[in-house]
Amino acid sequence: MLVAWRYRKREKSFIQSFDPRAWIMFYGCFLFSTLAFWDARYLLFFAFIALFTLLTSGVRWDEIRRAILFIVGFVLIFSFFTFLTGRGGTEVYEQEHLIRRLEASFSIFGWTPALNITVERAFFGVSMFVRVFSIAIMTVLIPYSLDPAFYGVTFRGLGLPDKIAYAMDLTMRFIPTFSRDFQLTMDAQRARGFELEKIRGGLFEQVRKLGPLMVPVTIHAIIGSEDIIDAMDLRAFGIGPRTWLQNLIYQFKDRILIGVGLAILLFSLALSTLGLGDFWVPPALLALAGG
Repeated sequence: MLVAWRYRKREKSFIQSFDPRAWIMFYGCFLFSTLAFWDARYLLFFAFIALFTLLTSGVRWDEIRRAILFIVGFVLIFSFFTFLTGRGGTEVYEQEHLIRRLEASFSIFGWTPALNITVERAFFGVSMFVRVFSIAIMTVLIPYSLDPAFYGVTFRGLGLPDKIAYAMDLTMRFIPTFSRDFQLTMDAQRARGFELEKIRGGLFEQVRKLGPLMVPVTIHAIIGSEDIIDAMDLRAFGIGPRTWLQNLIYQFKDRILIGVGLAILLFSLALSTLGLGDFWVPPALLALAGG
């Protein structure tokens, strides 16, 4: 049986007060608007929207604690390595102002490891953090706030064909279903004496020893997908236009939300076309580097 994310109806949720189609469209506008800027001052506006949505979503901390900690950790690590390597930043800035150069006291085949700490790299990491964090917060709230019963009809209402809409429905349910099967299989194997904590050896040896855990989960996922295909074939899915049990109707506030999203998108594209919102470094940091 397919399962879904830990959704529950929340009476005072800002997200759930809108039609899911309107919220998905607003999210799309938010996403493309955020990608139009590298200026941290502009990105703070989108970070404010993301934090406002998070605080008014009605989702409890214990429900998304792991997801938020993973997002923060991933974004921090991603921004840190971006700062170390400077990769990606060279596409948005050409000149770097050196603050300090750190060199190792040893050499490897004549090469001495060194790290250039520049103003541009440091602030590019900050801009990257704000940008990715804003998008991640808005994204992680969708499965916790969108009713699983409306997955298919929502994507169908956005103009997608029935097959694609149903494929999106199955995709949204795959990860939690796979997670449930993995947990059940792990509990069953532990009851049979399989101890994950005592797995030792190299990478290939550990993968080999995880066979009693991964093989049943993989086979169950394949069998489950075949059952879904058979059920859809028996119901003549794809022969003609299908009907949906749920019915979504736009309200006035939904149209306002869509209008706000489109306005933000168009305004962001206009600013980007005019050359505003490009990578920006505070003049105080440039003065610190002697630039």
